[in-house]
Amino acid sequence: MYENKALILGIESSCDETSTAVMRGFDVLSHVVYSQLVHSKYGGVVPEIASREHERVIREVCDESMNRAHCSYEELQAVAVTYGPGLMGALLVGLNFAKGLSLALDIPLITVNHIEGHLYAPFIQFPDLEPPFLCLLVSGGHTMIIDVEDIAKFRILGTTLDDAAGECFDKTARLLGIGYPGGPVIDRLARSGNAKAVRFPRPLMGPESLDFSFSGLKTAVLNHVRKAGPVSEAETADIAASFQEAVVDTLLEKIDRSVNVTGRERLVLAGGVAANSLLRARMQALADARSLKLYYPPLEYCTDNAAMIAATASLYYEKGHFAELSVQAVPNLRLG
Repeated sequence: MYENKALILGIESSCDETSTAVMRGFDVLSHVVYSQLVHSKYGGVVPEIASREHERVIREVCDESMNRAHCSYEELQAVAVTYGPGLMGALLVGLNFAKGLSLALDIPLITVNHIEGHLYAPFIQFPDLEPPFLCLLVSGGHTMIIDVEDIAKFRILGTTLDDAAGECFDKTARLLGIGYPGGPVIDRLARSGNAKAVRFPRPLMGPESLDFSFSGLKTAVLNHVRKAGPVSEAETADIAASFQEAVVDTLLEKIDRSVNVTGRERLVLAGGVAANSLLRARMQALADARSLKLYYPPLEYCTDNAAMIAATASLYYEKGHFAELSVQAVPNLRLG
């Protein structure tokens, strides 16, 4: 379907990971991620530190990608970069570096909406995937259901009214004192816990709603932890499993309703929380039960990464969607 095989360097620096990838079409020639582990001691991302870390390593990370891909900068046909949403300082580092490469190499600059990058991440493994499809996008900053009618043409059917699911995972992990980032830690711990031990709320489950709200769930976990006092390792695992079950139940109910609304036969699961083992298993069970086809990225392309940015740019390159060097970073960029 997609014929473009341009050699593109992708750059992602919207939050706390500096990532670069060299791709030819949807073929990943190299993929490098520098994770800023310095934030773990703060229990969350410190924006100023993130910006400085991006600035310190971005040239080195780009050079590493080029070396692993066994190609030179002069061979590139375009450079792609996230321009929003994200932390302003972090976005500026990546965007300005990409602008410099575009100018110096005289190649097109392709700016990519970070959320849209997640939407198209499954193309890396499934290059024959075509719209229309229904996407459940679940990450630290976003939780939404998107009806993708075509490339760069979509409708948001539901979104979070407060906290994103991934953010709720992080805050719950902090409450339990089990580490950061919360998603992988809770996923591991929940495997040894009893998901029926605590009945946490499933918010906004009215029959007409496709939106999400996780702030009440977060508060319920806080109240339970305060009431319980010091808990054993087994009890912590039970809380983690019960919390995770509540999140996944909510997500599955809303995506099931969205299938009824749209009639789509293809489902995409994307975003950092798409790496959650329970969510993957439950989504697959839903797809099987309704005779739907489910697509999701490999684990390494679920969280923030430059491969999804380069993959999206490959689609844009084919359509001739290039950016001017005057383009600005947009920290609160919306989809559509």
